[in-house]
This record gives sequence, structure tokens and C-alpha cells, in this order.
Amino acid sequence: MIDLPTAVFLELRDRFFDGAGRPVPFRLRDKRNTQDDPFDEYLATNVLARLQEISCAKATGPLITPDMVLYRPGLCERGHLKEGTSDIERIVGIEVKKLERTARGGVARGSGLDYNTTPPCGRVRVYDAAGTALDIRGFYLFVCMERAPDDPEGVVLTALCLVDGNALNEDFELYLSITGERTKHIGLGTYGDGADRARPMLIFANPLGVREFDCLPILIHPSENLPRAAPDLQLTYRLRRSVSQGPARSFYCYRRRSEVPEGWEVAELADPFPTPEREARTRPRGRFRLPFRL
Repeated sequence: MIDLPTAVFLELRDRFFDGAGRPVPFRLRDKRNTQDDPFDEYLATNVLARLQEISCAKATGPLITPDMVLYRPGLCERGHLKEGTSDIERIVGIEVKKLERTARGGVARGSGLDYNTTPPCGRVRVYDAAGTALDIRGFYLFVCMERAPDDPEGVVLTALCLVDGNALNEDFELYLSITGERTKHIGLGTYGDGADRARPMLIFANPLGVREFDCLPILIHPSENLPRAAPDLQLTYRLRRSVSQGPARSFYCYRRRSEVPEGWEVAELADPFPTPEREARTRPRGRFRLPFRL
């Protein structure tokens, strides 16, 4: 039995790319409002719903994370799950991040991506039908979406990367501290009708900012022995991320075997995610400049 992220990756790769790795155009319905997400809906109902013996539950509304949960019903229902599980053969959450390309052809926000109010994490919290919390493994799907060159109404994915959330962050306490309840500052302003939502805005790594992960679809996985269960995949890179304390974390990058050049030698990518220089202080809001001098 292959694990859920691997099954998802293979389905996505074969739906959005042809046998030679070229993007395959597809069409999305029109976007209804700011929070509406036709691509997430398309993934859940038109692509991942085709997986055999695997269910895909999409978030029931906007501003809910993860965007979808994949699970094997026979391994999850009837009390087979307890307070949490790390078994990615049973259940896994997937958050989707959509990006565009810059005028120079690179993926936008390559040196750091906005994650809004939820930090990425290799463990995410969901709830069962009775409202009981369940902590499951989290993966992140990064795609670069562009207009199809020969179809004005179609789109293509020119990059796809499915990533173990632990490669982005494994601090679950940080995740809980930010996704839990916070105290707002209310009664602000002259008339007391203002409020500060104390809403954090988070920036973490963007894997598509790594040159080796752009263009051809790639899976970043915690197991080094994945081809034993999925022989169609081939290890292409070993990814190592340093931490401030303790041993470095290792992850393994796979592509469809047919896309890997013959005689490929696995390379090590040590801390490849670009990170810009940042200051602890915030910058002032943009200053309006008058067209005259005082």
C-alpha cells in the first residue's frame, strides 16, 4: 500500500502533465468572490476524487486550514483513530499554495511566501464530526499557475511541488499558539468603535524558489525508500535543512522515473530555500509625498 501523499502526487502528476512532463491545459469555473477558490474545488472534486479507496474531504468554507483532508475510510472510521496519528497511509491534510511567475520567468515570492495567519507545519489540527480534535500529518501543495498558451480560457501548471510540512516547519506548539484563540483590542479610537484583531501575518519558505524544484513536478517526502512501494518514482535529491539545535533534518525528493535522465546521480541540497535578509522591526507604512515643498 502506498501512502496518501504519494498517491496524491502520482494522480496530480498524471492529470496536469503529459508523458513527457509538459503541462496539460485545463479549465476552471469563474471565481465568484475574493475567498472563492475554483482550483481547490477542481482538485477535490475532479482530480483527487478519482483515487481508489481514498476519500477527499474539502474544507467546508473559506479561511479554514487545511484545504482538504485525504483518508482511507476503512482505516479511519469506527474509532480506529485516537487523539492523533502520524500514519500517512491513513490520513493526511493538504494545504494548497498557488503562485504566479514574475516578468523574468521565476516563481513569484521565491524568497519567502505569505502564509497569512497559519504557519506551515508537518502536523495540523482537524476535528471529527463530533468536534473532537485530531492532530494529523500535514503536507503542502505548491503550484505555479499560468494561462495556457494556446487556449485563452485554459490554464496550466508550470510547476508542482508536494512537500512534507516538516520540511517547512515542525514546531507544532508555534502552530497551535497562532491558530488558537487570541485576544483582540477593542474600544479603540475617538468613538470607541475600532478594534485591533491582533492578526499575525506569517512568512515562511517557498520551495518553488529553489531552481531544482521548478518546472517538472516533484514530491518531497520523509522516506528514503519510497520506490519500494512506488516503483514509478525515482530519488533525485536529498534535501537537508539545518536547525539551530540538534541534528539536521533530511527529506527525499522524487520524480516520475520516466522524467529522470538516464544515469542520474542523486545530489544533496543543503539548505536550498532562499531567505532574504530581514529586520526585527517593522517598516512604517508607505509615505504619501506631496508634489510641493513647504
